[in-house]
Amino acid sequence: MIYTVTFSPAIDYVVDLANFTIGDINRTQQEQVFPGGKGINVSLVLANLGKSSIATGFLGGFTGAFIKEELAKRNIKSGFIEVDGLTRINVKIRAGKETAINGQGPNIKDEDINKLISQLEKLTKDDLLVISGTVPKSLPSNIYEMILERIKDNKVEVIVDATKDILLNTLKYRPLLVKPNKEELEEMFNVSISNDQELIENASKLLSLGARNVIVSLGGDGALLVGEGLESVKRSAPQGKVVNTVGAGDSLVAGFIAEYLDSKDIKKAFKQGIATGSASAFSEYLATKEEVTNLLNKMD
Repeated sequence: MIYTVTFSPAIDYVVDLANFTIGDINRTQQEQVFPGGKGINVSLVLANLGKSSIATGFLGGFTGAFIKEELAKRNIKSGFIEVDGLTRINVKIRAGKETAINGQGPNIKDEDINKLISQLEKLTKDDLLVISGTVPKSLPSNIYEMILERIKDNKVEVIVDATKDILLNTLKYRPLLVKPNKEELEEMFNVSISNDQELIENASKLLSLGARNVIVSLGGDGALLVGEGLESVKRSAPQGKVVNTVGAGDSLVAGFIAEYLDSKDIKKAFKQGIATGSASAFSEYLATKEEVTNLLNKMD
């Protein structure tokens, strides 16, 4: 089974307006409400691609109940730990430019953390775990390591999508895949990357530190794959009109997982990952299987 962890889920409340004036009453032209969070996005796209997953993390209050209901509609199982307080609401105001107001979320108690880790300790070699996103202030900064330390003997395949020290500190656990973008890679190693060779060299540093495969996302320029026993591969992104980049990186991870579980072929999984990330970027929401298939057919 695939498990995704979202430490700080959110309801994304997206509103479109002709104009936005501070200090005045503003009336929307359109409103949309989505369950949000990086791990949740991975589960949603996996469901679109026909793969089951269990979404875990922390949820609270009526906002948390809404997220569970929305996931259930898509046949995604919830393994969330119920906490005191309300799951946050992120407001995205689109009026020419986009303005975001992100909520803080509930405080997470030690007993809640222990419940989540105890749940994940039951995973086995037949499971795949995706841990992604920032760590909220109410959690220990080393929560990734706490989880991976407790499951290290279970032979669980792990994918990590995080930044800087959080990512670097997980590499000793030999994750199947990590997915920084170019800017995050530069920040990790305090360098400026100006060509493909430098990109490969710095991505390969993550291999030497323990990662088994690294995908460096390059936005509209595609992505780079380096892996153990593999020649590096750089792929361009399919052509299309970018509508919404939120969730594109999570979609890349989901596309990779869906193909990897079927074929165990890293390069094929990489290709589907790029197609899935691009399909989400070209959509108002998250990629559908039809959209992914259409893009895959256009790639060499």
